[in-house]
Amino acid sequence: MGWIEGIGEAINYIEENITEEITIEDVAKKAFMSPFYFQKGFAMLCDFTVGEYIRQRRLTLAGSELVSTDKKIIDIALKYGYSSPDSFTKAFTRFHGFTPTAVRKDGAMIKSFAPLKIKFSLEGGYIMDYKIIEKDSFTVIGVSRMFKYDGSGAEIPQFWTEHYETGKGKFICGMYGVCIDENTSSDEFEYLIADNYDPSREMSNGFVTKIIPKHTWAVFACKGAMPKALQDVNRKIFSEWLPNCKDYEIAAGYNIEMYTDVADYPQGNQSENYYSEIWIPVKKK
Repeated sequence: MGWIEGIGEAINYIEENITEEITIEDVAKKAFMSPFYFQKGFAMLCDFTVGEYIRQRRLTLAGSELVSTDKKIIDIALKYGYSSPDSFTKAFTRFHGFTPTAVRKDGAMIKSFAPLKIKFSLEGGYIMDYKIIEKDSFTVIGVSRMFKYDGSGAEIPQFWTEHYETGKGKFICGMYGVCIDENTSSDEFEYLIADNYDPSREMSNGFVTKIIPKHTWAVFACKGAMPKALQDVNRKIFSEWLPNCKDYEIAAGYNIEMYTDVADYPQGNQSENYYSEIWIPVKKK
């Protein structure tokens, strides 16, 4: 099954089980992908996470039932996964802009978040620079933090800012941004700001080392100001390269961003020629 077809199957599974407990593992299985890369690809293609999609679809359907039936608010809350009236009211109000009581009694308007549908369109027509390389295992050293999938898009840049503001950039320049989900867990992943490990160099406490296993890697070139250049290539990987790649598929729960030295560019990583790479582990289909 291809990447696009897999996304379609996963969306159908979510819609058919929207009132049941849905795990990322079960959703990703429908796309024949690891939860790590399914969530990453989904967010790249849709601009929201799987968790956000499920929440907004449930709140849409809850709002519809609220105005079209006389069911008790607590029963609707329980049906769509909320264990208490308070948690339901807070989520409902954030999404719709009004409390469930205001919607039912005062006729306040509600919002509708439509289900995703796969549409095929004529795209592409541009060149992506990439190469397939075999790379032995290597060791990196850096600072590590666990992130939830939901919210990581905003929290990881803050992690980088904190890294430099606290002076750790003197020890770890940040050659790599490494995502690791070795167990392909559903909720969170490890992220490292890292450099190549040099055993002869003394490092202060607080840094960790990680061995990146031997893999075949698809290495994609990114050229341009950050973060847009990297985001654009990431989006093209999941929307164009993966659906059309007949030889390779994603192999493991690793994702590496490689950054060149900002000192080599007149405007640092905002230079139009700034170079970075995205590394994705792959295997033959």
